Amino acid sequence: MMDVKEIREYLPHRYPFLLVDRVTELVLGESITAIKNVSANEPFFNGHFPDKPVMPGVLIIEAMAQAAGILGFKTQNKKPSDGSIYLFVGVDNVRFKRQVVPGDQLELKVDYVSDRRGIWKFQCSSFVDGKLAASASILCADKKV
Repeated sequence: MMDVKEIREYLPHRYPFLLVDRVTELVLGESITAIKNVSANEPFFNGHFPDKPVMPGVLIIEAMAQAAGILGFKTQNKKPSDGSIYLFVGVDNVRFKRQVVPGDQLELKVDYVSDRRGIWKFQCSSFVDGKLAASASILCADKKV
């Protein structure tokens, strides 16, 4: 549904911090499914860990938050170029269930929960081969820049 060129219109992130490669499904105001292809040449694998590369949990959370940001921007019909940005302001109930390693395709599923006074809440999960890798409730703030 969205390739990386269009994703860049909705996320201000760039390499090496753009962690969404493709959006496969989007229902405005409800949900998004996106993909992060995990490559062996990701810069974080040099130090995490050289002999047993594992994607850092904080980056899995960041990938889910970026997918949430796309859902929020698309739902409001806004882009960062309009002077708006989603800031990651909170995370609750984080759970890691399996390691994510080079060659994995991380499927990011995000459901809209609520928004109040510019704070959006999303329920997020990530999967590898249909198995839960991580989940969290994520809060993002819609701010003018």
